[in-house]
This record gives sequence, C-alpha cells and structure tokens, in this order.
Amino acid sequence: MRILFLSHYFPPEVNAPASRTFEHCREWVREGHDVTVVTCAPNHPRGKVFEGYRNRLFQREVVDGVKVIRIWSYLSANRGVRKRSLNYLSYLFSSILLSPFFPRADIVVSTSPQFFNGLAGYVIGKIKRAPWLLEIRDLWPDSIREVDAMKDSWVLSVLERLESFAYRKANEIVPVTHAFKEYMVGKGIDAAKIDVITNGANLALFTFSADGGKSLRQSLGLGNRFVAAYVGTHGMAHHLETVLDAAARLRDVPEIVFLMVGDGARKEALRRQKEEMGLDNVVMVDQLPKERMPEIWALTDASLVLLKKTPVFETVIPSKIFESMAMRRPIVLGVRGESQRIIEQSGAGICIEPENGEALAEAVLTLYRSPQLRSKMGEKGREAVEQHYNRAVLARRYLDVMNKAVYGRALPDEQVVKLASGVDSSHGNG
Repeated sequence: MRILFLSHYFPPEVNAPASRTFEHCREWVREGHDVTVVTCAPNHPRGKVFEGYRNRLFQREVVDGVKVIRIWSYLSANRGVRKRSLNYLSYLFSSILLSPFFPRADIVVSTSPQFFNGLAGYVIGKIKRAPWLLEIRDLWPDSIREVDAMKDSWVLSVLERLESFAYRKANEIVPVTHAFKEYMVGKGIDAAKIDVITNGANLALFTFSADGGKSLRQSLGLGNRFVAAYVGTHGMAHHLETVLDAAARLRDVPEIVFLMVGDGARKEALRRQKEEMGLDNVVMVDQLPKERMPEIWALTDASLVLLKKTPVFETVIPSKIFESMAMRRPIVLGVRGESQRIIEQSGAGICIEPENGEALAEAVLTLYRSPQLRSKMGEKGREAVEQHYNRAVLARRYLDVMNKAVYGRALPDEQVVKLASGVDSSHGNG
C-alpha cells in the first residue's frame, strides 16, 4: 500500500505527535508498505529550525525507511495565537500547492491537531483520488476554548463548522480515545467509520538504560534523592503551577526533588515563579532528544502526569502515561476521565484531583515512603502496556483500518493476530 501521511510534527522533534507518527510509519515500512510523510522543517517548540535543516520550499530525506518530504512553513514558537495560526495555515497552503509533487497514494492520512493539517488531508485526498483517513489526537476547537487560548468568537464558530465538515467527509476516522469516539457519535457521525487506536509505547526503546540513569542523575545534581518528574510540554493545558505548589509544601523534606523536563509556552513564566518562590527542590531542564527519554524515566522515582481541571481534558490520554508504565515508573495522575480509568484499572499509580498541589504533595510523599508500593505499581504498569498499549501492535491495527478504507474490508482476524505476534518476536517487544 502507498501511504501518504500529513503531519505538522516529525522527528527530530520529540513531542507526542512526532513520536506517534514516526513509530507507526516505521512499522508500516517494516511490513512492506511505501510510506511518505509530509511535514515541516523541525522547529517545535521554539520556532527555530534544528541544526542540520533549513526551512526550504521542498526537501527530501529518508528516516528508517520512511520517505520524508519537508515543505516550507511560516515558523513560530509554540506561543501566541496569531503567529501560530500563520504557522498552521502556511502548512495547509504549502502542502496543497506542492501536492502535485507528492508521490501517488492509495490512501491519504492526516493528523489533527493542528487543525489545518487535518483539513489538508481532505483536499489532497481529492487531488490524489485516494480515500482520506483523519486521525484525531485532540478535540479542536474545544481544547482551544478550554485553555483560554481564544475567546468565543466567530472564528471558533467557523472552526466548529469545519470540524463537523471534516468528520463527515473523512472516509475513516481514527481517534486516540474512546471518549473522542463518543463525542463524534454524539455529533451524528457514523460509528462504523470510527476506529479507536490509542497511544502506546515503543517497548524496544523504553527499557532501562545501561546505568539506570545514574550518570544523568549525577549530571543534573539530583544525587540520591527521590525524583518526582514531570516530562513533557510546559503549556497552557498542563497547569504546572501545581508542581511548584507541591514542591513548596515538601521543601522541608530534602530527600525529595521535583524534576521538570521539557519546553513550551509557559516554561519561562514557571522558571520565574520557581525563583520567586525560592524552590531549591525544583530542577528545570530543557527539552532533550527522544533517545534520552529512557534515561530520564530510569532516574525517575515517580512520574507526574498533569492537566488543567476542565471537562474537555477528561477525554484525553497523555502519551507520557504509556512511556512511564513501560519503564515501570509509578504515576501520580492529575487527570480525570479515561486516563484515570486506565491507571485505576491497571493499578499503575495514584490518581489525584487536577490542580491540587496538596494532593500531589501527599501522593509523592506516599510513594517516597513505600518502595514496595512503587515497585508493585511499576510492574502492573509494564504488564498493562505489554498487553494493551504496545505501539508495534497498535500500528498493525492501524493498517487494518487503512485496508478497510482502501479495499472496503479489513484484514482477517487471524492475519492481524499473526502480524502482531510476529512484531513481538522479531522486535523484542515482549
């Protein structure tokens, strides 16, 4: 099958959509499919092109067998509505205008957000005369409204109409949570064309590093302290002031340190707040390459997964949950809804009320005091990922959905099982 995948983000960027897209595409290539990804010059989250790349009109490369076409876009840091909107729109127009130069495709896949990347798939699918599969990783424009990135206006009304248009026109829809599917069905979308493919973890990557993260732990000045780590985007959706609140409450427990790794729109404001609060028990580190993530998880004693306390985030599942679980790290989860059900059913962590610094401090203190509890939760988390959230197996299920879109039928169940079993044995994904 010839797969044309549109993604605003792709490695060497290290955010969740870049990882999800790359890991799926790599597995499809290993199964003998021809995969081309159309993306931007890597620049997220600071809006500065990564070393070794240029923001050219059109450039090609191959990454682990995946053909990558990078097109020009207006570059912007991941903050500010106007400039980011220009960034998103520029990708939409560039991809459509350059689409005659993209290879032939049996299926066009586009992923949203960002929103206009998703819509580009509709137009390019028409140009290529191929079915269009729309992947939904977040509910736009609802999430925009909930984080106050944009006030209610005619713009949001237009986005809502475009959202409904996209759901109706897509041949198949792949949301990352069951709550997203329920939302779409509630809007009158045919449930038969909606197939949930959750996020997961690459079990070949997320294994213990050779020294268990010891060298990185020492280089960051963490010593032998208990590390409660938040790893990921420092954005408007995460309310990371909760981490600083918890750190302030535990400043008299010198054996505990809070580690914050990543970048984002709120990073500098959080850094200033940390200094103003005099929090010597908080260490802030800039974004690290994806290949360093196992080291970060290895030195982590408790993984913090947090979002704002708002209804729309009850429908999401932060991808860092699965990486933490794969690395046997117990989780302190400040997210309601589907994420909470995963943690409670697997026994992989402690669930707290979102935006509650006192509850976060208490959960961290509980895990600090009980190595046995940490070990038990870690093992349960790894077991759940192996059974339900192995990225390689999920990629095969995704292929099944694409077969349905292209050929009007899915692969036989026994063939899917065979493929999944083959992945586990050939790539060591347990």
